[in-house]
Amino acid sequence: MTTEATLPSTTSASPTARQVWTRARGVLLGLVILLVAAIAIAAVRSDAQHGSLDPRSVDPNGSRAVAELLADRGVSTRVVTTLEDARNSAGPDTTLLVAAPDLLTDRQQTRLHSAFTNSGGRTVLVAPGIPSVGNLAPGVTTADPTPSYDSTLPPDCALPAAQRAGTADTGGIRYTTTAPDVDSCYLSDGLPTLLRVPALEGDGDTVVLGAPDILHNDRLDEQGNASLALQLLGSRPHLVWYLPSLSDDSATDSGDRSFFDLIPSGWLWGTLQLFIAAVLAALWRARRLGPLVPERLPVAIRASETVEGRARLYRKSNARDRAAAALRSTTRTRLAPLVGLSPAQAHAPEALLPALSARLHGDGQSSPQSLLFGPPPRDDAALINLADQLDALEREVRRP
Repeated sequence: MTTEATLPSTTSASPTARQVWTRARGVLLGLVILLVAAIAIAAVRSDAQHGSLDPRSVDPNGSRAVAELLADRGVSTRVVTTLEDARNSAGPDTTLLVAAPDLLTDRQQTRLHSAFTNSGGRTVLVAPGIPSVGNLAPGVTTADPTPSYDSTLPPDCALPAAQRAGTADTGGIRYTTTAPDVDSCYLSDGLPTLLRVPALEGDGDTVVLGAPDILHNDRLDEQGNASLALQLLGSRPHLVWYLPSLSDDSATDSGDRSFFDLIPSGWLWGTLQLFIAAVLAALWRARRLGPLVPERLPVAIRASETVEGRARLYRKSNARDRAAAALRSTTRTRLAPLVGLSPAQAHAPEALLPALSARLHGDGQSSPQSLLFGPPPRDDAALINLADQLDALEREVRRP
C-alpha cells in the first residue's frame, strides 16, 4: 500500500516582488487617481476670484462699486465677519446683508434670525439654499437644488423697487413660499427668484435674492442691476455687510448639538458607498474560492515511510497519548467486523467488549477493556508494549 505526498519545497514562503506588485497595484492605481483628481481640482479652483461679494474688493466678482454708490447716497457700509457683530447691529435703521448664508451653521442662522426678526430693519439674503433659507426666512423653500438658466428677467410684480429697476439679472435659485403678503418678483418658469417677506411685527422685512449678479462690479452697469441693488440696500441709512468667516468662534459653538449633528450631512450616503464598495471587494476576492482541485503529486511515498514519519513526529513531541489513541482506535475498527458489529459500534465499550469476550480463549493476557479503552501509557516502553498486546489481541480474535 502506498500514498502520495509532496517533498519539502525548497522555495521561500516569502512573496516575490511580482506577487507584491500584483497585490498592491490596485491600491496604487487608486492613490494615483485620487492624486490626479486633487491636482485637477486645485488647478480649477486656483482661477476662482477672491473677494467675491466683498464691498472692499475691486475684482469683477467684488462689490466695491455698490458700496461707493451707496456712500454717495448717504448710506454707510460696515463690514463684519462675526455673528455677534452682525446681531449687535440689529435695529430699525439698519440693513443687514448676509453674503453667504449657507456658510452659517444651523445654530448661527437661528440666532441671527431671532436678532433681526422684529428689529424693524431689513435683512437681505444672497442666494440662500436649502440649508439656510428655511431658518433665515421661515415659510420660504427652494424650488429646486439647481439655479435656473434664465439670467435676465422682468419684474412681474408690484414691488416698487422692482418696478423702478425694471429688467435685472436676478435669475438664479427659484423659491416657493407659504408666508402671507409676500412680494414674488422676477419669475423664472413661473417661480420667483426674488422675494420680499414682511415681518410679522413692525416695519422690518427679509429680502431673498436668488443670485448675486446685481451686486458684482462687472454686472452693476447692466440692465437695471444698479437701481435694484441701491433700492434694496439703501432703504436704511446704515448697511451692515456680513461676510461669514470660518474664524468666527460661534461657528464652533455646538451648544446642545448631539454627536450626529457634528457629522457632515452626507455621512449616511458616504457610509452606504463604503458598504457597497466593501461588498464588491468581497465578491471580487471570493471568486477565487471554490472546491479543492485534486492534483497528482510528483512523488509516490510508501505507506510504511509515512507511518514511520508520523511516529517520529509523535515521539519528538512526546505525544504518547495521541499515539496510543490512534493505535487503539485502529484496532477497534478492525475488530468490530470480526465479532459481528458495525463500524458505528466499534468505539462503544458496552457493545464491543461483550462481543469480544466471546471470541477470546482466556489465555491470561491483559483484559480487552484495559487494552482498548485504558489510560495512556506512562513511557515509550509502555507504548511499545501496548502495541504488541494489541497485535496479539487481534491475532487471538482472528484465530479460528
